[in-house]
Amino acid sequence: MDFSQVKTIVFDWDGTLHDSMKIYKKAFLEAYQYLVDQKHAPSKVWKDEDIQVFLGKNPKEMWESFEPKLSKEVIESASGIISKSMEKSITNHEAVLYHYALDTLEYLKNKGYKLIYLSNSKTYYMNAMDNAFNLCKYFDMMLCSEMYNFISKKYILERVIKSLPKEIVMIGDRDLDIETGKYNQTLTIGCSYGYGTSNELENADLIINDIQKLREIF
Repeated sequence: MDFSQVKTIVFDWDGTLHDSMKIYKKAFLEAYQYLVDQKHAPSKVWKDEDIQVFLGKNPKEMWESFEPKLSKEVIESASGIISKSMEKSITNHEAVLYHYALDTLEYLKNKGYKLIYLSNSKTYYMNAMDNAFNLCKYFDMMLCSEMYNFISKKYILERVIKSLPKEIVMIGDRDLDIETGKYNQTLTIGCSYGYGTSNELENADLIINDIQKLREIF
């Protein structure tokens, strides 16, 4: 696959640059305990692999896949618990990026690529990450789902793609990221070290097992 003409690189965040489970697991378990305490869910021991399936989905999709029968009010309360926990963790410098993630972004930025942040997250989360890691230093544009009323990532990219220099590549660890690229007719790179399964990445144009591999491609 020829990546030599790429001028714009669109990055997913969680599972691609950020090792999300380091802060998401604690937040999820706090919210689930709330649901148990309020008699909205049974007591359960969660395995990491059962929790990480929710990563990469926007909040609306996450709750629909978790338990669609919960009321809007209960979902808002549980979602608020997750948000507060994660924001506190980020503020306390507990968020962890994959090794050499920022170094790789700096390398790509210095080579003249236009870098785009595209996350299925709330705005507070994107801003907290920006503050924690000075992401505006690297990214030319930062986009998240809440800015677009939680529509699918593929439609968010569709709305801005005309303003981006061609060719474009979408990089991410979940099937939603590969779908986003394919829908918008961009190249795609799957990150096997993230939270997606091998089946989720089977349609990617290229698969990498380390974020540093991008230095060899670009």
